[in-house]
Amino acid sequence: MSARDTLALVSILGLLSGCATSSLNLAPAAPDVPWTPATASDGEIVAGTPAPADALRSEAYVLPSNPKAAGEAPLPPDLNSSHSYTLAELIDIAQSHNPLTRVAWQKARDAALATGIAKTAYLPSLTASVVGAYQTGSNRVTAYGAQESLNGSLHGSISAVSLQWLLFDFGERAAVVAAAEQVSVIANIGFTAAHQQLIYQVALAYYAHIAAQARLATAKKALQNAKEVQAAAEARRARGVGTIVEVAQARQATAQAELNQVQARGQAQDSQVALLTAMGISPLTQIKVAGVEQRNLSAALTGPVDQIVQEALARRPDVLSAYAAHEASLARLRAAKAEFMPKFFLSATGSYASNTLDVSTLPGPGSAPTFNLPGAHFGATVLLGVTVPIYDGGLRRAQEAQARADVARTDARLEEIRDEATQEIVGAANRLRTSLSAIEAADALASAAQITFDAALDAYRNGVGSITDTTRAEIALLEAQNASTDTHSAALSSAAMLALAAGTLGTAPE
Repeated sequence: MSARDTLALVSILGLLSGCATSSLNLAPAAPDVPWTPATASDGEIVAGTPAPADALRSEAYVLPSNPKAAGEAPLPPDLNSSHSYTLAELIDIAQSHNPLTRVAWQKARDAALATGIAKTAYLPSLTASVVGAYQTGSNRVTAYGAQESLNGSLHGSISAVSLQWLLFDFGERAAVVAAAEQVSVIANIGFTAAHQQLIYQVALAYYAHIAAQARLATAKKALQNAKEVQAAAEARRARGVGTIVEVAQARQATAQAELNQVQARGQAQDSQVALLTAMGISPLTQIKVAGVEQRNLSAALTGPVDQIVQEALARRPDVLSAYAAHEASLARLRAAKAEFMPKFFLSATGSYASNTLDVSTLPGPGSAPTFNLPGAHFGATVLLGVTVPIYDGGLRRAQEAQARADVARTDARLEEIRDEATQEIVGAANRLRTSLSAIEAADALASAAQITFDAALDAYRNGVGSITDTTRAEIALLEAQNASTDTHSAALSSAAMLALAAGTLGTAPE
């Protein structure tokens, strides 16, 4: 190889090696240098060399706006702005609009289609093929001073229909179909579990919102009480029996009550946004929410835990999914074992071939006439055979061992999920009993706090009580009423949690 050839080869190799590293210019130049991406005319970010960056600009690390990425705002559901929606109605809206239910539905459909694909192994495979060909040639011959041209062409086609059919495989296809069917069962269980989880999330958000609204009502009442105390303090001051300190303390309590009301209103607004988010609709949606019907809640509402556990283990989605996964692993083990057995098959092929040979000569001494040779051929083949696996380097043994390990894993996982489910149910039942027991105490506390505040305010107005005792009674009343609200909300949330843990949360909690 000459020096020039060597230089050319080195240059080509250098250009090729630089093709990969040249794309580094698509990335930011340094870790502290902003990336200013290239954009299309509609604002979409495209791959390309970034523009020079200016780290001093306030928007240096702000990406350009891409309307395509933002997409279109989802249409809000058709809601009645004057209607107060109950929990059952809110759940119904959520099940229709939350994307989680659609995702679970598509997964179930995908698993069902996979089952159908597995069943196609029972059917024969039929294929058709057509091949066309054309060939031409020209030859000129000179002999004894005479020239002659010979032209020829050949064209034709072959059409074939082939059939392949696995007749018997010692249950391998049946095992594969059984495994696919169990996977479909798992996906369908997941669809139901997604709805149960959505019901639970909406219920929790609903109870939290109702509690926040109750706290706002309590804060409004507390502000009214504080203003009454302030009015009493100012009246005592006007009569010359009160002090400026008492008035200042009363005004301080009123200001605190106003702050509490502002915070309670903000919490109520946040809880409504959380409810709309749990439903899967736009947080900008305006909706009225109906309150919870007041009912007597007591610890007697819960049944024996052992009975709840036994029924839940036969109904919970995670337990049923784990059981179906174990059944699928057993089916895959049967399929792995069937790989060691022979397979009987049928193969058939039918074909049709046609061709035409055209040969022509130019006029000359002793030239032959132009002629054409057409032809056609029919053929059919039927084969019935058996394949017997003999040696594959231990592949089938390894696959069987994997299937056995999967059976052991799914069996252990099923046992683990049963233990976790039992723990969740017992914990949820305990929390429900605790919250139900706290309701009576919290209601009694709120009732006593109301009596204390009324008595303290009346005593202060009549000059036999102090502003300090009245303010303390006012604060204690607010705390007691909030505690009563929280215990009711906690009891409802705990009941929903127990229903979810028991696998019975199929509709709005009652």
